[in-house]
Amino acid sequence: MFRLFRAFSARSEGSPPGNAPELCATKSALAAALPEQGQLNIPVAQLGSEDMIGRATIEHGRFLARQDRWSELSAEMQAADETRETAPDGMPTADLLAFGARSDVVLAVEHALSDGKAISDYDLLTGISELEGEMREAPDDAMLALVVALAHIDIAWAWRGTALDATLPPLHRSRCAAHFDRAAAILPMCRTAAPNSPLIAAAGCALLAGQRKTTARVADEYERLITLDPQNQRHMRAMGSHLLPRWFGSYEELEVQALRNAARTQSSWGAGGYTWVQFDAIALDDEACARVDLDYFQEGLRDIVRQRPDQQMINMLSAYCAITLQNGLGLNEKADLVRTQMRETANWLIRDHLTELHPLIWAHAANGFNNSVRINSPERFAARGHRDALRAIGDLFRDELGSGMDVTFTPSGLRFSEN
Repeated sequence: MFRLFRAFSARSEGSPPGNAPELCATKSALAAALPEQGQLNIPVAQLGSEDMIGRATIEHGRFLARQDRWSELSAEMQAADETRETAPDGMPTADLLAFGARSDVVLAVEHALSDGKAISDYDLLTGISELEGEMREAPDDAMLALVVALAHIDIAWAWRGTALDATLPPLHRSRCAAHFDRAAAILPMCRTAAPNSPLIAAAGCALLAGQRKTTARVADEYERLITLDPQNQRHMRAMGSHLLPRWFGSYEELEVQALRNAARTQSSWGAGGYTWVQFDAIALDDEACARVDLDYFQEGLRDIVRQRPDQQMINMLSAYCAITLQNGLGLNEKADLVRTQMRETANWLIRDHLTELHPLIWAHAANGFNNSVRINSPERFAARGHRDALRAIGDLFRDELGSGMDVTFTPSGLRFSEN
């Protein structure tokens, strides 16, 4: 599953005996800057070991939809939703199935809108009309109705695109609104049929983000979602982002809701509920970063590590502190004080808790963990994450490496030795 990378030396060794990881040697940019000095040895998760489950689930959802096996898809989505099943990265399995089931329809619209040629209603409405037809055939199927509602939300965003409000063509604006309205008309049936479904509650939050209506309901909607699924940090992170002034809230509301969330999720996350709400918000917004209660945020990080010490989580938190939060360095003096101290937090996480490297996580960290980033080549994307991680980790051990020490990450902790 893992390969041991000797990242700070051009020297290579033979493979170890038994079942130990295969050894190979790579030389990073930092290694070139530190010739003949210490080397950093760290096991690296093979591409796919942390990503294939999610991809396979998406493909399974797409397959069932293509085969018109809607009742089977619905049953699997409902079962995964009820058990709160997730992929290793925390993405709900039911959400992945739903994404796969609607992906052909949504991608066809995205392709038609990006083609640059004259587009017709046939190109844009055929797929969603067929999904609507399937929904009419099974009027009591909440999961199938949810797939249709989510498809409308995705298509609405495809029409919205990335243009500024002032430059958005009237046709795009009206079609975007129409699809959001249609999703809003479908979701109440889903809520009535499955009132305790976190997947449906999350769709309601996504709908609020698109409609841009009153801000008063946003925190309430997210609070309900988090209550249904308190173990999944993704909901808390999304709430924090949507409470920024650029969306629905204010810096004061963000802080209040982060504190409230910590109190509500104390048994699951300790102070981590505060940290999760602030997590993406302070990475996106310099003023939010400047205002965050850093001591409490760091206490939350420690509680998260106590609750979830797995390497998937440790890599994400380490990459977030070492890379994501450092992206805005130099833009806000008060925020820079936070970023500097968070670099020290990365030092603690990496030295005390990291035992293996997950390159894809580090690659996503450079993009602020933006799930909408299109990845044409997972291999190249992971390679970039690998390089970023080695550079960041190597910088933390610059003194040891510069003095000729080898630094080796092992399951039981760091090992230092003369090279």
